[in-house]
Amino acid sequence: MHTLFSTHQRRRAFSCFSALLLLALSTLLAACGSDTTKPGAVRQGTSCPSTSGLQGSGSTFDAPLFSKMFAAYAQVSCGLAVSYLGDGSGAGLNDLLEQNVDFAATDIPLTDGALTRSQHGPLLHIPVTLGAEAVIYHVIGVPSQLKLTGPVLAAIFLGKITSWNDPAIMQLNPGVSLPPLNITVIHRSDGSGTTGIFTHYLAQVSPTWNAHVGAGYTVNWPVGIGFKGNGGVADEVQNFTGSIGYVELSYALRLHLPYAEVQNAAGRYVAPSIEGALAAAASVEKIPADLRFYIVNAPGATAYPISGYSWLIVYQQQDNAGKGWMGAGKPLLVDDS
Repeated sequence: MHTLFSTHQRRRAFSCFSALLLLALSTLLAACGSDTTKPGAVRQGTSCPSTSGLQGSGSTFDAPLFSKMFAAYAQVSCGLAVSYLGDGSGAGLNDLLEQNVDFAATDIPLTDGALTRSQHGPLLHIPVTLGAEAVIYHVIGVPSQLKLTGPVLAAIFLGKITSWNDPAIMQLNPGVSLPPLNITVIHRSDGSGTTGIFTHYLAQVSPTWNAHVGAGYTVNWPVGIGFKGNGGVADEVQNFTGSIGYVELSYALRLHLPYAEVQNAAGRYVAPSIEGALAAAASVEKIPADLRFYIVNAPGATAYPISGYSWLIVYQQQDNAGKGWMGAGKPLLVDDS
């Protein structure tokens, strides 16, 4: 299996995710269009849905992408006005279960227990995108792409490594001048899919973390200070000297924050990137029928180890016929490949 997608495959993957997102908004569960669809073309049925808008909430990991995609969706024929509140994956799920929104977005699949909380029928997972999480830090004089391993990261977030000049960090970064500065851990305070991906990674690479903390939307953090949203964590790391945190990559890029190269399962140090996330996704040999799976610590020389998919969660049965519109059996597809 190839560890990286070609340029054409990356374009097709994004196109497929884009179409799945649009389909998910009205529960149109169909495959992506063929390569013969003209760029920017729209295929549709003979009628449009009766509803004029949809409301969603959840993942802040997805918020930068959604802000662009929903704006574009409103401009296509039959496009809807989609309002989205990036309030955290946990909040999005609660909003959906309380039927305050039409869909939720999450960066980790729901557990069996979470699925049983639905009082309105089965919930579906529809993958819409994937991305990488950056381990960001603020240490004056220390350049970006400091090298870190999974066990060292786990020790930092467990509070066992407390200084930036700890021998475990210095050994990984010969020639880098690391100050005797206390490490301040910044983590999410809200129910977060970004936390879910990060803690599932730590649980895989550190038996101690797995035994004492575990993984999920929320965990009992041994140390650190919590802030809401990817944006909250990014802002605090930017403002607090000596801090370390984890965010979706676009937040690190937007604020020009230094981020680590993380050792992957193949033993190589890899910086977070679209290519690294795609390489991790390419390692998946079999996707389960319910579409619930992880790609953390994936094999492959170029795979970035803290990567994950995002899903829209929707009810299989829609009470509102307009929002469950099937377009006379001809789903709306947008192909931008």
